[in-house]
Amino acid sequence: MAKYFFSSESVTEGHPDKLCDQISDAVLDAILEKDPKAHVACEVTATTGMLHIMGEISTDCYVDIASIAREVAIDVGYKSNRYGFDGNTCGVITSIDVQSPDIAMGVNASYEMQNGEGQDEFDQIGAGDQGMMFGFACDETPELMPLAISLAHKVCKRLSEVRKNGQFPYLRPDGKAQVTIEYEDGAPVRVDTVVLSTQHSPDVSLEEIRADVLEHVIKKAIPEKWLDERTKYYINPTGRFVVGGPAGDTGLTGRKIIVDTYGGYGRHGGGAFSGKDPTKVDRSGAYAARHVAKNIVAAGLAKKCEVQLAYAIGVAHPISIAVDTYGTSAYSSEQLENAVRKVFDLRPAAIIRNFDLCRPIYRQIANYGQIGREELNLPWEQRDKVDALKAALQ
Repeated sequence: MAKYFFSSESVTEGHPDKLCDQISDAVLDAILEKDPKAHVACEVTATTGMLHIMGEISTDCYVDIASIAREVAIDVGYKSNRYGFDGNTCGVITSIDVQSPDIAMGVNASYEMQNGEGQDEFDQIGAGDQGMMFGFACDETPELMPLAISLAHKVCKRLSEVRKNGQFPYLRPDGKAQVTIEYEDGAPVRVDTVVLSTQHSPDVSLEEIRADVLEHVIKKAIPEKWLDERTKYYINPTGRFVVGGPAGDTGLTGRKIIVDTYGGYGRHGGGAFSGKDPTKVDRSGAYAARHVAKNIVAAGLAKKCEVQLAYAIGVAHPISIAVDTYGTSAYSSEQLENAVRKVFDLRPAAIIRNFDLCRPIYRQIANYGQIGREELNLPWEQRDKVDALKAALQ
């Protein structure tokens, strides 16, 4: 019997990197609400008493970026200097330029259109950059996500819930969790280890934190069937976590791309999501790749599937599509790739239209994963191509 372990982590919305992701996506949402065709690349850094919002934004509308940043920080829970950061009084610097005209030229008029090869409206927009994106799905959870990242998200969401509802007033916004799954013969069998660190007030004992978090966070978030007498728990293992958030670590947009996706279980192309409008295939291409992989698994064509898409800047069609089912499919990679090409239109403009991506939907997914969020009815989580894939393989 082959046994191995795999770990994934998630973080709360008060983590300094996630604070930055949320501000970036809140700015994007505010602009898309007024100008759905805007080109946005907004990044944020956060440190003690300071937010810096920078990037390239091309739009005819006006949004108050500094006010948006403050509102997000306060909403997350940073509303008093007692927590190490206060959205009401922190400094806010904005450094915004327009999108490079050289990039805009390729996005607004694709290679295909410029060279007379364009066939329809979806050839009018080229990819916003070169790069490769990965999508992944497996049958370990109902939402077809790896179990470790699914449980890590649930633990962090529960930690934020008991903080926000006032059940444990000593909790502060920053926190993270890590879950280790034991596998036997490729299938998850139990949770081996849970690590959780939460920011807290200075006047609470470590024993109280550990007892409360174990009973009311971890055991409420993780179904009992995965826990046993051998499961190990490490709660605030350093013994103290009073200084947190931007006062404890500098935050930066796009530094939690593994938390945003598959917890390291599937590969990642390296491109971040937050603050980018959907012409950036780092974002839209990754969503499309997830949609493909999820439908392959949902159709019963594989138990595990990874899809890679690769793009060239200014070119509408992906330059390569690769499907890997890790030996869990009765079909070859070539057969599945051919079926994907028949069923899915993976040009950026088609992805944007089919997923309706020019809407202000992004801040809500800046926390707890941008993939696998079935409760939000996101278009890339739909299992709407199952029958078409089966038909394409006949």
